[in-house]
Amino acid sequence: MKLIIDFIEDVRESIANRENFILTAMLLKEDTLDSSKMIYAGESSINSFELKNKSLNFKIDGTQNIVSIADIIPSLLILDMDIMMYELTIDVNANHKSIEIIGFGKNEEENKYILFIKL
Repeated sequence: MKLIIDFIEDVRESIANRENFILTAMLLKEDTLDSSKMIYAGESSINSFELKNKSLNFKIDGTQNIVSIADIIPSLLILDMDIMMYELTIDVNANHKSIEIIGFGKNEEENKYILFIKL
C-alpha cells in the first residue's frame, strides 16, 4: 500500500518535481510461468484525481484531460499530515475501482511518472 506522503517523496527524489511529467498508470500482471515475476500489460494516462474515502483516488476515464505533476503536487504539499497518510488508489474502469497502487517509476525519455498497478 502506497500513501500520499510516499508519492510526494518519490516524485521529489526521482524526478525533482519536474512539472512537465505526466501521470501514467501501468498495469502489471503475474508471469504465468514464474509467479515471482511481473510482466507489462498496458498503460494509460491519468485523467483526474480526487480525495475521497481517506484515499487519493486517480481516475482513468478516457477523456482528453491529462494530469501532470504541475497539476497535482502543489495541492498535495499543502495538506495536513494526517491526510498525507491516505492511501493511493486508482479507478481503471467501471469494473476495476479503487485498485491499490503498488509502486512508482519514471520514463525520462517520454516525461512520464508511472503509477504501477496489478489486477
